[in-house]
Amino acid sequence: MATAKVSQYPPARAIAPKVQAHFAHHLELARGEGHGASLATPPDAEAIEAMIDAAFWASVRREEGYGPKISLAYVSPEAAGRAMTFEHPIALLPDALARLGPAVERPGIHLGVWPIGDELRAWGMTRTIPAFCFVVEVAAPGLLVVKHRRREQSGKFVNVAVLEGDQIKLLDEKAASLPDCPSLLMSLLGFDTAASAAESVNVLAALAVSMRAHRRGGSLLVVPRASETWRDSIVQPMPYAVVPPYGELAALMREPTVSRRELHWQERLRRAVDAIAGLTAVDGATLLTDEYDLLAFGAKITRREGQPRVEQVMLTEPIEGGRAITASTAQIGGTRHLSAAQFVHDQRNAIALVASQDGRFTIFAWSSCDDCVYAHRAETLLL
Repeated sequence: MATAKVSQYPPARAIAPKVQAHFAHHLELARGEGHGASLATPPDAEAIEAMIDAAFWASVRREEGYGPKISLAYVSPEAAGRAMTFEHPIALLPDALARLGPAVERPGIHLGVWPIGDELRAWGMTRTIPAFCFVVEVAAPGLLVVKHRRREQSGKFVNVAVLEGDQIKLLDEKAASLPDCPSLLMSLLGFDTAASAAESVNVLAALAVSMRAHRRGGSLLVVPRASETWRDSIVQPMPYAVVPPYGELAALMREPTVSRRELHWQERLRRAVDAIAGLTAVDGATLLTDEYDLLAFGAKITRREGQPRVEQVMLTEPIEGGRAITASTAQIGGTRHLSAAQFVHDQRNAIALVASQDGRFTIFAWSSCDDCVYAHRAETLLL
């Protein structure tokens, strides 16, 4: 193993042992299930520390006025498929990585990092990495995300940790055991099955990412297709009702599973998701059935007749050390959050996804176990 330099970014050293233990645990489980041939080689804590340190200092550099967005993957050239390799591997120095930023800023491109001689070096670029490959991605200046690829889908990642400046957030897998944990949250935490991965939870995760990306804020209400009771919580008439419901996304999800592996289908899905996510930027809420038919956008939420005003919710964030706390509705956000909490309280078979302009993202869901609304903060899962 290459010799790692002492980190100049203290959070890198603080988090490296926990991240190393996470990858070692999941790789051991995967090998026990017979997936050994397709799995990554895990880095040791020193390599993790060195890669996080290099990514952080590269993130605060500027190259021709732009902050770099790079992804470092701990993978050998032999395990990286049809990769582009450098004649002279690059040292993990901040300036060198920042200069490479424009070449690798598109999603899905990683700088492959591997021990060469007595140090870690970037040996080239690849789109192919094995399951549970350690990846550290620069999301913004001073903002890093540690993640790995899922076993079943080459394009889908699970976040392990988020580092922002001196703040460390290690994702807590036990959050999936919360009472009535929404399927969307379970998917983002990496607990959906191979079957469910192709179903609604992935679509909602894609919608959540796209909603957060447009930075205008927005609300998406997901309601049961077979019920009309949601109308009791929406001011009538709706200014942008869609008749008949717009079914592009629904039609895509009815196509055979085999079609979903095709790049053409994935591009059509991305366009359909972005179109619906764009509607959430319009003032008011967007309404979508649980089978993905678009019902309306720009809708105004109102308290259902006979229902009390929501005063409190249970607030959670799926990070180590986090716990569910009782919070007043005034603490969770503005009018958009308050109205979403009220809608879920009154329409208990619905969920609400709310994006804030500052990047925060909240999933509202009713808990029949605790008889209250849960507000799950999820932005650390969406980076």
